[in-house]
Amino acid sequence: MTRLPRAGAALAALLTVGLLAGCASGSPQASSEPTTAGARVPLSELQLAPDPRDLHGESTALLGTAEITPLPGTPAQELPVTVASHDRGGDTRVTVKSTKRLLGIDISGTIAATIAGLGFADSLVGRDVSTTFPAAAKLPLVTSSGHSVNAEAVLALKPTLIVTDGTVGPADVLLQLRDAGIPVVFVAREPGLADSADLARQVGAALGAPEAGERLATRLQQEIDDKVAEIAAIAPATPADRVRMLFLYIRGNSGIYYLFGEESGADELITGLGGVDVAGEIGWSGMKPMTDEAMIAANPDLILVMTDGLKSTGGVDGLLTARPAIALTAAGQHRRFVDMADGEILGFGPRTPDVLDALARAIYAPSAK
Repeated sequence: MTRLPRAGAALAALLTVGLLAGCASGSPQASSEPTTAGARVPLSELQLAPDPRDLHGESTALLGTAEITPLPGTPAQELPVTVASHDRGGDTRVTVKSTKRLLGIDISGTIAATIAGLGFADSLVGRDVSTTFPAAAKLPLVTSSGHSVNAEAVLALKPTLIVTDGTVGPADVLLQLRDAGIPVVFVAREPGLADSADLARQVGAALGAPEAGERLATRLQQEIDDKVAEIAAIAPATPADRVRMLFLYIRGNSGIYYLFGEESGADELITGLGGVDVAGEIGWSGMKPMTDEAMIAANPDLILVMTDGLKSTGGVDGLLTARPAIALTAAGQHRRFVDMADGEILGFGPRTPDVLDALARAIYAPSAK
């Protein structure tokens, strides 16, 4: 795969063995349409539970809207532009001459969303299975068998630029597309709350619109900071009272249960939600198969999961039956699971502030509309 720093490399490694590729029997793929909740009151106006650690029952986090809000106006461009592509064997200089026909492809649909946020949604000509925001949802798919790139489908669309991060592939297919004359730019990802701004800068540079990239990065970072502060105002102030959370990646029909720890992006998400990352407490780093001992030692109050992953086990009942160790935790005993769409919860990108908002509602006021 491409050269990705730390957590990005771990994510790519998971894809390589098929855990996130949706290719194993029974593995779910990203939902074809995101589910949204519509307009809602600010977090400060929610009727909060007196003690969020005492809540019972599962809940689903829903975005207020699936729309991507672009920067105002038409982004300024200077083309051709030559940028660094972070390839498997090291950085490669790639020259981009046109952005009239774009493909942004990755495992979570974040790159296409970033392209839309920069104001280039109308130039998208295809999508990966995780790109489901309204402006792109009806575009032809270029990924098949989960997150494998279909070279023929790509060539048929005649893109003038492909931007990716190495989490879809195989990488050899993408490099073959470059050899066929299509500029392919690999961006470097570091999953976490800062990734949204960094990705905006990298994609903006690849599109010959660095000023737009900087503007989107600044806007997103401010929105994320504001949302984290808003969540902090409703979360328990005392560390001992904060919700102890864990992120569990599931593909039940394939027997796949991975705990996401430090440097996976899930740790920063949990911290941004005002919770305690219990994986970090037990020294769990990266993305590794769950062990019963680790789950019991972590003893989370609440477990974050992907919606389709939870469905793949037959829901909460199926999960607790399949992995009895989870039933021994506080989360299992209280059935405290918060699920969110696969392409949203760890996507990081233009929707990060909305993802934080949706998860906070499901964690602190699950009965609120």
